[in-house]
Amino acid sequence: MADYGEMIKGDKLVLRGLKFHGYHGVKPEERKLGQKFLIDIDAWMDLRAAGKSDCLSDTVSYTQIYRIVKDVVEGPPQNLLESVAELIASTTLANHPQISTVRVQVGKPHVAVQGPVDYLGIEIVRYRSTEAQN
Repeated sequence: MADYGEMIKGDKLVLRGLKFHGYHGVKPEERKLGQKFLIDIDAWMDLRAAGKSDCLSDTVSYTQIYRIVKDVVEGPPQNLLESVAELIASTTLANHPQISTVRVQVGKPHVAVQGPVDYLGIEIVRYRSTEAQN
């Protein structure tokens, strides 16, 4: 996995190895049987206030982000992993104004390729700012 620590400075919430069963994909068997999806999230936000106050109200709860991911992955089918990731990122940014940037990685461990793989997938980074970031 890429480390965005050098690209994006600051504090972040980290959720790794989230696993859900969903029905995303373009193949009929993916839509009928479903499959496991692996999700990693980084959500950049200032965590200083929470670090000083020790109050949950000064941060974003991991469970809130977890629920967003669960609702998207276990929700209505999408054709592409890119769409799944985009829904997770846009919902996270819309629901949590204190998050400035979100990185979403979506992986499929069970893919029809000729050879051993841990998973194949995509990764997106979305910024709250409307300015082009890259």
